Amino acid sequence: MAPQTTAPGNAARVLRLVHEEGPISRAELTRRTGLNRSTILALVGELVDLGLVHEDAPPAGARGAGVGRPSPVVRASADVVAAAAVVEIDAVTVALVGLDGSVRDRRTAHQDAPPTGPEAIETVARLLEDVAGAVGPAVRVVGIGVAVPGTVRVEDGTVQYAPHLGWHDEPVAGPLAARTGLPVTAANDANLGAWAERLAGSGRGVGDLVYLNGGASGIGGGVISAARPLSGADGYAGELGHTFVAANGIRCHCGAVGCLETEASREALTTAAGTAPDDLRALAAALAEGRPAVEAVVDRQVSALATALRNAIHTVNPEVVVLGGFLGVVLAHVGDRIVEAVRAQSMPGTADRLRVVPAALGDDVLTRGAAEVGFRDLLRDPATVTRAPAAAPSARPTAADAEVDRTPTTAPQHDRDVAVEEARPA
Repeated sequence: MAPQTTAPGNAARVLRLVHEEGPISRAELTRRTGLNRSTILALVGELVDLGLVHEDAPPAGARGAGVGRPSPVVRASADVVAAAAVVEIDAVTVALVGLDGSVRDRRTAHQDAPPTGPEAIETVARLLEDVAGAVGPAVRVVGIGVAVPGTVRVEDGTVQYAPHLGWHDEPVAGPLAARTGLPVTAANDANLGAWAERLAGSGRGVGDLVYLNGGASGIGGGVISAARPLSGADGYAGELGHTFVAANGIRCHCGAVGCLETEASREALTTAAGTAPDDLRALAAALAEGRPAVEAVVDRQVSALATALRNAIHTVNPEVVVLGGFLGVVLAHVGDRIVEAVRAQSMPGTADRLRVVPAALGDDVLTRGAAEVGFRDLLRDPATVTRAPAAAPSARPTAADAEVDRTPTTAPQHDRDVAVEEARPA
């Protein structure tokens, strides 16, 4: 028999499809996976018994994918959740995100100063206790994902450098796992934002995408290439905020001169506009006034951004560029000027199909991204969760009785390999 999928197996493949695509019929799962109907019946039954998915009757008037009755609809559970932790210079936020994408609860602890690593870990643990207590015992937390504005070593979740937080070689994943007893994955916030926008936002379904977000911690970037996160050898890829854009520019905190995040900074724009740094609505209103002094700052930032995007386009050739934070506000103000400036600087053909669009997930982008890595172990192997206590014995056949991929597999040798594998579209 030809191999049907790679490790960890067909149950994970089905669960990932239901999680990422939303409610999907059994007939569509059969079509998408290439597995036969009895295998899908068995695999869905096992996932139902684990409490990871539910089956609903087909909608009224639904038609089958051939001869026979309409197919039941499979949907991910809202009661199986990942804790999404977002660490910023002025706040730490923890949200519980269901396997179905719903945000169950969210708590934020505002900070008077950037938290140290141990302070952030303790705050995340405390907020997790609060949100878990609020949703009740029926909700199962299966993992924690942490979004950090800095470079994060993929093997062990250590923050190698987070300049705005003042962190150097700060262990996060290990201490937080020891504190909570849950599996923890930490990653760069913009990389997580890129995956979230690809999964559920403006880049939904796009295989090649560049994401840039402008916020309190500068400009972060992430890249999706061939429908997979581009992480690099150690997890540090995508630092587009430190793309070189100006030879005579401002010295950056990283030590270089003319980085994108110094030449197109939120602080410079909001200072010129006279708005609070985190009030994007007020910034949009101020830009609409068209004051010459503000427009001059906008012009410089559009030029710097176009140069950075030209570099990204010549390197990874994305189909879509997604701009979030204050960069999304600038995009809404200038319209097609950014994509036209990029095309004017790019090699013929490289930007012909390029679209530059605003981020769609808003304040939820990092929450959704962090939740995805919080679900990492579950999506790799659904059997990592205990069976749902209320699940009745299933009359369905088991996967052992159906068509199962028995092709030998090799376990990933490196966490980076795991990260790539888990991001593979089903």
